[in-house]
Amino acid sequence: MKDLGTLNYFLGLEISHDSFDYFLSHTKYASDLLTRAALTDCKTTSTSIDPQTRLTPLDGTLLSNATLYRQLVGNLIYFTVTRPDLSYAVHIVSQYMLASRTPHYDALLRILRYLKSTLFYGLHYSSLSFLKHHAYSDTDWAGDPTDRRSTTGFCFFLGDSLISWRSKKQALTARSSTKAEYRALAGTT
Repeated sequence: MKDLGTLNYFLGLEISHDSFDYFLSHTKYASDLLTRAALTDCKTTSTSIDPQTRLTPLDGTLLSNATLYRQLVGNLIYFTVTRPDLSYAVHIVSQYMLASRTPHYDALLRILRYLKSTLFYGLHYSSLSFLKHHAYSDTDWAGDPTDRRSTTGFCFFLGDSLISWRSKKQALTARSSTKAEYRALAGTT
């Protein structure tokens, strides 16, 4: 074995630290991703997904070459390791990997334009934060226009540090917003 010193870069993950704080990001990985998608000179956007967008499997035309779509979505899935703000949007576009269409690709490009505007975002962990655990959970009742299932999202904090998060479609269709919220809460705990 050989001691390589402090960890600064590993599998696209950049780690910067001082005596009390750690910061994890994917800045170089994001830059390479934007270069691969030919979006280095694109306009940016302030949100990762338009709240009015409802993607369905049949809108638009099929992409002639869906390989780039799949590669970009796969890279974004890995990217959510340090970017929980992208989890919901990536969850939405990853549902259409099998039969990608033009509206799905447009939503993917919006995520990448948002990524460009938030290139230096990441996770901050401090040794000075209190060790109090708290969680947040939410759901969008019947948010998927195809199967009317709700999407649940949650995040756990230890002090000020985010330690776990997820965005996932619920297994069953809820008949009321109350049932959807209870299922979200049960899935969080």
